[in-house]
Amino acid sequence: MAARSLICRLAVCLTLLPAAAAAQLEKIPWAKGPTKGQLGSEASINVPVNCLFTGVNGVRAFMEATQNNASGKERGVVLCPGNATSETWFVLFSYDESGYVRDDEGSHLDADAILASVRSGTEGGNRERKRRGWATLTVEGWATKPFYDRATNNLTWAITAHDNEGGRTVNHSVRLLGRGGVMHADLVTTPDALIALVPTFNGMIGGFSYSPGNKYAEWRSGDKVAAYGLTALVAGGAGVALVKSGLLVKFWKLIVIGFAALVGALKRLWSRITGKRNEMQPQ
Repeated sequence: MAARSLICRLAVCLTLLPAAAAAQLEKIPWAKGPTKGQLGSEASINVPVNCLFTGVNGVRAFMEATQNNASGKERGVVLCPGNATSETWFVLFSYDESGYVRDDEGSHLDADAILASVRSGTEGGNRERKRRGWATLTVEGWATKPFYDRATNNLTWAITAHDNEGGRTVNHSVRLLGRGGVMHADLVTTPDALIALVPTFNGMIGGFSYSPGNKYAEWRSGDKVAAYGLTALVAGGAGVALVKSGLLVKFWKLIVIGFAALVGALKRLWSRITGKRNEMQPQ
């Protein structure tokens, strides 16, 4: 009954989606939560109940369906449909094998200087966006100033932006430091939904775990060390997250109309997924 109710909530007008995008989404190997999703060989994430997950084998198709260029670093997507009182949202996970990022800057991150750098980088990125016929972006400011949690080795921030076609977005980003690199977790939703979603998102991130041997505390002398610190990680990462917001690109129009339209293309998957054994079994 619960699954049937969820399908009804997802049954939005599929004509809002390009036919090709809907077809791509239906071909993705989705697993239904609760389950454990494997993020490449580096880590795993506990997928919440009634959310969908696809790993390395499906994330490229997801990026194409949402009109984004895949970098090859993507490890998975968690997609959670909304209901009458909540927005639909998703989290894109990608991994950068940059090496061990030292966290000695954690207590003195200069938010103003970082924001100036993000704005400068976004202006440069707009030239490429124009070349591709995509909407250009303007950074508005921090929704959450960057802060570092030494207990979890997580770096968090949220930044708002709008495009020249009237769309607005917010990226709530977490960088999960590991022994050999950094896992990027970018929450994509509407600005109005962010505050309500952050506790849920944080709870899900609490279910993230690096594989044995990949944890930040397992670093040993002689391991690769990244050529940058936390400040550069935010300054570069925030700009990249905004570009991925295409997530803003032309597909953003559908998000503004109703982001549940994206999930609507998956409505036929629910009966299939619930009737099959998930590819990613809980461990």
